[in-house]
Amino acid sequence: MEAGFVETLCKFCAYLCQLFRRYLFLLLSFGPIPPHIAFIMDGNRRFARYWNLKPGKGHQVGFLALISVLKSCYELGVKYVTVYAFSIDNFKRSPDEVQLVMDLMLEKIEALLKENSIVKLYGIKVAFLGNLDLLSGPVREAAEKVIAATAANTKAVLCICVAYSSTDEIVHAVQESFKEKLGEIQEKSSLKFGSQECVIALADLERHMYTAGCPDPAILLRTSGETRLSNFLLWQTSFSLLLAPDVLWPEISLRHLVWAILDYQRLHPYFTRKSKIISRTP
Repeated sequence: MEAGFVETLCKFCAYLCQLFRRYLFLLLSFGPIPPHIAFIMDGNRRFARYWNLKPGKGHQVGFLALISVLKSCYELGVKYVTVYAFSIDNFKRSPDEVQLVMDLMLEKIEALLKENSIVKLYGIKVAFLGNLDLLSGPVREAAEKVIAATAANTKAVLCICVAYSSTDEIVHAVQESFKEKLGEIQEKSSLKFGSQECVIALADLERHMYTAGCPDPAILLRTSGETRLSNFLLWQTSFSLLLAPDVLWPEISLRHLVWAILDYQRLHPYFTRKSKIISRTP
C-alpha cells in the first residue's frame, strides 16, 4: 500500500510540474518569442571533473541537457536552434578525447533516426554546419543520412555545428562566391581599371554561408559564465542578445531558458528599432 501511495504521489507531482510548465509557456507566448536561439554548450569537461566522472561522461550528460533544452525551445515556439557541438580547434585536443567525442557523436546522430527520437516527435529538420570533410567517415556518413532523412521536415530546425569555426565559414563563403562569379570576374578584368565594379556582393557571401536560409540568432547563450564567442557565428551575431549564465552546460535548466527569453522580450523594442535602422542603411 505504501508503494502504491508513493507511485500515486509521484504521478501527481509530475502532473503538477507539467501543468506549471504549460501555463508558464502560455504566459511567455504573450510576448515575442525569439525565432532563433544559438547555444555554446560550454562546461561538459569541467562538469565531469567536478563530479569525478569518467572521460566522456560529461558529454553524455550534456547530451541529455541538450534534449531537454530542445524540447523546451520547440514547445515555446522557437523554430530554429543552433548548437556548437565541436569546433575545428577541438581537433587539437588529445587523440583519445577526440575519439571519445566522435564515438559519442556517432551514437547520438544515429539515435536521431529512431522512431521515438526528438526529431520524429517534433518534426525537426537537422542540418550539420561546418567542414564535414574533417569528420571521420562513419560520422560524416551518419550526418549525411540524417540530413537526407529529415530534409522534408518543416516544423522546426536544428543546426548542429561540427568541425566548425566562423573564420572557416567566412573563408568558405568567399571561396564559393569567387567560384560562382569567376566568369564575371574574368570578364570585368579585361576592362579598364577605372570601369571595374565589385563583382562579389554581400548577398553572395551570405548565400554561401553554412547558415544560409536561417535567420540570425536573436539570442546567443553560452554556459559556464564565459563571455567569449570562441569563433562561433561571428558574422551572424552582430545584433544578437549575448547571455552567459554562470552554470555548466549539463546543469542548464528550464529557468535559464525562461530568463533568457524574458531578457529578450524586455529588450525586443530596442532590437526592433536597431534592425529597422540597419535595413535602411545603404
